[in-house]
Amino acid sequence: MTQFYGLTETYGPIVSCEPGSTWGDLSPDERAGFMARQGVRRLLQQDVIVADPQTLELVAKDRKQLGEILLRGNALMTGYLKDDAATTEAFRGGWFHTGDLAVWDADEVIEIKDRSKDTIISGGENISSIEIERARYQHPSVLEVAVVGQRHEKWGETPCAFVRVKRGDAISEDELLSFCRSKLARYKVPRRVVFGELPKTSTGKIKKSELRERANDMLREPGSAQTPQAGLQAPGKRTIPK
Repeated sequence: MTQFYGLTETYGPIVSCEPGSTWGDLSPDERAGFMARQGVRRLLQQDVIVADPQTLELVAKDRKQLGEILLRGNALMTGYLKDDAATTEAFRGGWFHTGDLAVWDADEVIEIKDRSKDTIISGGENISSIEIERARYQHPSVLEVAVVGQRHEKWGETPCAFVRVKRGDAISEDELLSFCRSKLARYKVPRRVVFGELPKTSTGKIKKSELRERANDMLREPGSAQTPQAGLQAPGKRTIPK
């Protein structure tokens, strides 16, 4: 499997994950880590950088410092139809702002960490929803997962996970949370897990905006997370028959 990254505004892929000559010598887990990176600039794309969205200064190429993916070149749209304000905002500073947050490696290979609007800010800490989802996907019973921020009186918001398990498997909230604690820092572990089907667009993308609404609606319901929401099951043992 080869990863590509692109947007509607770029008319398709702009970076691709080019395999390294030494990857064959790596362990499966190490190789998967390199293959998870979205890749390097394609020949027809003029510039792809990871930078501070306000100052436009490049972030350190250390796979740690987070920045926004910014683009420049003739493989971009000229603007949004009849929306000059959105066009001006998207191209501020002479770069197209993708809204995707990423880290950069020394070899200038980017790895996407989250959408800026999906980043969870809990107690002043920025938490990548993709990082939590990746940890969840490592559990053998998890088929699909989406993590969103849920309002919290003390921390501002905390991670809430919506999970669809594999057909015929059974898993509890406690099992999943224990698994996550072995993979993530404590403050990144979701406070709640909701089992069931995940809402999707016509192109198969998970509707995180809808899940955010559901997560916050649960706070207003009697029993909070213990109340099922629109086809989603509250925490507990979840079994899907074969």
